[in-house]
Amino acid sequence: MTKKLIDVHAYIGEGSEAEIAVKQIKRMQDNGIKLKKFYGDGAYDANEVFYAIEDAESAIMIRKNGSTCCRGNRRRREEIRKYFSLRYKAWSKITKYGLRWAVEGTFSAVKRKFGEDLKARTVIGFLAEVMQKFWAYDEMMVFIRKAVGL
Repeated sequence: MTKKLIDVHAYIGEGSEAEIAVKQIKRMQDNGIKLKKFYGDGAYDANEVFYAIEDAESAIMIRKNGSTCCRGNRRRREEIRKYFSLRYKAWSKITKYGLRWAVEGTFSAVKRKFGEDLKARTVIGFLAEVMQKFWAYDEMMVFIRKAVGL
């Protein structure tokens, strides 16, 4: 796992995490990046996400009210059945769900290094500032990996 930043999407306003994820996945696929595994909490438990990840491995937390009897994505129904038959502890061990910390850790690190507050006064400025923070953090991490020989 390189933890190299591939894409940043900042937005203000409407849009669920699942909708944003689908857009990012499609953009990566359009750029020739093949998704191997997708990690996500319950916010990503949506048919659209399962359609978007195609044949990639899934480590998406299933919501407690997940149902297998509704219409929708066959893959999601299989994942729901697997999740409920194994229970959380066994499922998380098999899917290595705990590796989500790499993504969550990046968010936390960017906030610690650069703060949560934004100084910009326009929407374009806000978005640019967020993207610059993530770009700067990623460049710092590349420099550190090279310096220590990773």
